[in-house]
Amino acid sequence: MTEETFRMSSHRPYLLRALVEWINDNGMTPHLMVDAGVPGVQVPPTAVKEERVVLNIAERAVMRLHIDNDAVSFTARFSGTSFAVHVPIAAVLAVYARETGQGMALPDDIPGAELSVDDDLPPDSTPPDAPPPPPAGKRPHLRVVK
Repeated sequence: MTEETFRMSSHRPYLLRALVEWINDNGMTPHLMVDAGVPGVQVPPTAVKEERVVLNIAERAVMRLHIDNDAVSFTARFSGTSFAVHVPIAAVLAVYARETGQGMALPDDIPGAELSVDDDLPPDSTPPDAPPPPPAGKRPHLRVVK
């Protein structure tokens, strides 16, 4: 019996990029709420209030916006002065549309991101807690919660 270990990367940058795209597609202004106390955060100290800073990352407000798996970076003007901003993904608390407040607080990474798979289990086995799949040709019932 052998064991393989799979390690998945953080899901946070993927959620962040998707939410920014969704906000932009709806013609709204994406804002990030950032924990300025996280090591590696580079923002103007004057923009920080109570260890937090809100950053407008709309295309019209920043230059060279780049969101990768490690950080958000761009150049923006603060009180008329150009500043290179760098925010590690771990420091991003939330992303939302300024106009509506709609968006999402980014969840923490999943603890124990390493998964062990036992070779004795078939690769498509369903976890014991998962609900059974719906019968062929039938759609599962969905309930809308307001």
